[in-house]
Amino acid sequence: MSWRSEYIWIEFIAGSRKTSNFCWAFILFLGSLGFLLVGISSYLQIRFFPQGIVMSFYGIAGLFVSSYLWCTITWNVGSGYDRFDRKEGIVCIFRWGFPGKNRRIFLRFLMKDIQSIRIEVKEGIYARRVLYMEIRGLGAIPLTRTDENLTPREIEQKAAELAYFLRVPIEVFEK
Repeated sequence: MSWRSEYIWIEFIAGSRKTSNFCWAFILFLGSLGFLLVGISSYLQIRFFPQGIVMSFYGIAGLFVSSYLWCTITWNVGSGYDRFDRKEGIVCIFRWGFPGKNRRIFLRFLMKDIQSIRIEVKEGIYARRVLYMEIRGLGAIPLTRTDENLTPREIEQKAAELAYFLRVPIEVFEK
């Protein structure tokens, strides 16, 4: 989702609150709870399973991973926005992180320091297409999520529109 005018472009970034994350956290919670119950029942000799202690271990490990997923969903880690302001010549990038000292990640650059918009393409079994902004003296800053799975046409269009708005060239890097 984005909002644009003649001088300002704001791109909203979705965080961890996605349907797939809810599904995975719920499935993992139920599965690990099942493993834990089978392990406990074997330990209490209600019903004997030779792998009871191992199943309990898998259940506890699964509950930890499930708790981690629920925390990232609750805190909406990774959400934020990219704000490009041609009138003031400033680019602001904001993301929410994990709770703590650096929960709010806020980066601010001058537009004149932007060298280019770069598309990184890796094809194959694990195809990956990521859009980066090259900043003079600081390197590349990712503008899209690595799990966003944009088609080649979508990422090219997004890169072209952003490069046109910022008046910078586009670079393509293939692995």
